[in-house]
Amino acid sequence: MRRTPSGILNERTARTKFTLTRHPPAPELRDFVEHHWILRWDLTEPHEQHVLPNLSVHVTFFPGACGVYGPAHQLFTHRLTGRVHGIGARIRPGCFRPFLDAPVRTLADRAADTAEVFGPDAALAEKTIRNARTDAEMINAIDNLLIARRRPIPRATRAAADAVETIAADPGITRVAELAAALGLSVRAVQRLFAEHVGTTPKWAIRIYRLNEAARLLAAPIPPDYADLATRLGYSDQPHFIRDFAAVTGVPPAEYARSARRLMSGTPDGAKPGN
Repeated sequence: MRRTPSGILNERTARTKFTLTRHPPAPELRDFVEHHWILRWDLTEPHEQHVLPNLSVHVTFFPGACGVYGPAHQLFTHRLTGRVHGIGARIRPGCFRPFLDAPVRTLADRAADTAEVFGPDAALAEKTIRNARTDAEMINAIDNLLIARRRPIPRATRAAADAVETIAADPGITRVAELAAALGLSVRAVQRLFAEHVGTTPKWAIRIYRLNEAARLLAAPIPPDYADLATRLGYSDQPHFIRDFAAVTGVPPAEYARSARRLMSGTPDGAKPGN
């Protein structure tokens, strides 16, 4: 089963703060774009939303957050307030290189201005999206921007996308050497492929899928045994898993699981992950 990191922490609370819908891209973009996502919120009290890092590049158009966001290594936090709508394109991991005049690693842990990547067309897209009355208007604007910039997909880009898909489809891959063997490449070749096209190391890519899987399982009504979970995710021991999870989410697994159960039961949440 293919795993797709969503990364939204405390999702039950999040769904009471905003609406999120996903939409397919134009047919010309389906090799590049996983989906477009539209967010709307109307809040008098600010809400801080935390999102786990993932491997996708996101092209976003929101007030105060218009940009091309590269793959990250830290928890992303966005403050939601007022009445706002906007759209983002979630690019398939490994597939943004044809839009960029540089390796994707140059976008890691930063956001580039949309004009830096897409030129003057970005300003028109931003204006159209800001004044849009319907989802279709926003989708058309971002589709047109991406279509104007797209180029043929090189063989190496497809290879990078396939490498990420291999990780997504096989939870048993927990080491870079295992990934390299599955792809029929050397470890060094896989590392070069990821730096150029994905923007992270393959080791981090594997870790991202492990941590998102851990967050999903820990939020289940009956959380798993931590030692067993650590073993299933390929960690050498339970303390290593706990440190890894806490380093990215801001809280240890036990606290994350307790918070998730409180939310499911309707009990007020006293300890939000990431705060």
